[in-house]
Amino acid sequence: MRHPPRSVLLAVTGAVALVAAVAVPVVTAQGATPACTVEYSVTGQWDGGFQGAVTVTNNAAPVSGWSLGFDFAGGQKVTQGWNAKWSQSGTTVTATNESWNGSLATGASVSAGFIASWSGSNAVPTAFQLNGITCNAGAEPDPTDPTDPTDPTDPPEPGDGSVPALHVAGNKLVDADGTTRRLLGVNRSGGEFMCVQGYGIWDGPVDDAAIGAIADWNANTVRIPLNEECWLGLSNIKPEYGGTNYVNAVKDLVGRVKAHGMTPMLELHWSWGQYTGNSAGCSDVHATCQKPMPNMQYTPAFWTSVANTFKDDPTVVFDLFNEPYPDRATSTATQAWQCWRDGGTCPGIGYEVAGMQDLVDAVRDTGAGNPILLGGLAYSNDLSQWLTYRPTDPAGNLAAAWHVYNFNTCANESCWNSTLAPVADRVPLVAGEIGENTCSHSFVDRVMKWFDDRDLSYLGWTWNTWDCSSGPALISGYDGTPTSYGIGLRDHLRALD
Repeated sequence: MRHPPRSVLLAVTGAVALVAAVAVPVVTAQGATPACTVEYSVTGQWDGGFQGAVTVTNNAAPVSGWSLGFDFAGGQKVTQGWNAKWSQSGTTVTATNESWNGSLATGASVSAGFIASWSGSNAVPTAFQLNGITCNAGAEPDPTDPTDPTDPTDPPEPGDGSVPALHVAGNKLVDADGTTRRLLGVNRSGGEFMCVQGYGIWDGPVDDAAIGAIADWNANTVRIPLNEECWLGLSNIKPEYGGTNYVNAVKDLVGRVKAHGMTPMLELHWSWGQYTGNSAGCSDVHATCQKPMPNMQYTPAFWTSVANTFKDDPTVVFDLFNEPYPDRATSTATQAWQCWRDGGTCPGIGYEVAGMQDLVDAVRDTGAGNPILLGGLAYSNDLSQWLTYRPTDPAGNLAAAWHVYNFNTCANESCWNSTLAPVADRVPLVAGEIGENTCSHSFVDRVMKWFDDRDLSYLGWTWNTWDCSSGPALISGYDGTPTSYGIGLRDHLRALD
């Protein structure tokens, strides 16, 4: 779903819930200011891998290009990175500037991130060089860092049985006993826009009472839109809203959703990449609006990190990209579907595209077997060739995602019978967003009936207190007070067995 104008969002933004992250301390030399300082942190860690970040500050004369070097001492190996050109020879890691971030004035900083494997130990580098000059900074691992798998304060491991681990069986999502499970619930918008706009992480409260109010509607699933630049902690994001703080806030919300017996669905909503063509949502290269397709620059790294974070929790569902629309940029449907699956250089899109196959591979290469949802073209409203172009999944755990609003092209039973039914006969079909902008619920009533008749899944957009003039909002208060539109979904969910 496209979002209300920023001015509207700021007017309705409620309290911001933040999860404080434990900072990795920076060890600096005493006395004179060093020529450069480096902050090194581990923003996420899992068995055999981790996500790292570096922030370099130039305290000397301005430079027009930079190269950061450091040595690993724990068997680590960089596999991918962003905001720099990363390479490794033996134990020595080098990160050199990209074309857009090479200039560092006196006192200026630049951040970059990477994903790496490790074996034996994940020792923190102790020495850094910027353009060959030693930087007097380092870091020691924090024993209370919540990303440390040995931390005794870690939350309990998943699998307590209150939320089912799901997998695909034919055209159904089923639990470990083979019982069909429908995903029925709401979207909880905020994590995709608040952080990149610099105002917080969530739009409104996500505390126990607020999530309990969702469960009180008899919802069993919450879809959580995310922002890839905030998750990766890129340099344009305020530190308090990005990187470790953002990841921990998402982990906390996932845990709270599960504590109320609901399935968490993590979805990439806003992403990097400049697109100014037909139906562009913004001209900004940053992740400040819906882009036509994910990008090779950051999106595979985003999904590698998310998948590594949740690969041991099969109750979490992954929705790889909110609403693709390469069809608005290209001249033929064939070109659009090929771009959707294969990525690369796509007509009308100025950045290198990550196709759905690239993203499926990024998730599966981590060992994650979580169910994956894939939306089609036309903002996920067109599934007409989804079966023809669906990616290969070694886990056999793909489902089709579909979005519908009363103003979409495929918004009547005739279209659903002709294009959705054949897909639903072959794979699980999940309507990740349903809604209408009329402040009523007659349209979503029709959608829910069609999906109920076929034992399919759907989630309403959105559990936020926006008024009808700015988009479909299910509630007028985070205690679950419904709007006239939300009454339709609430009463329908409560009536279901």
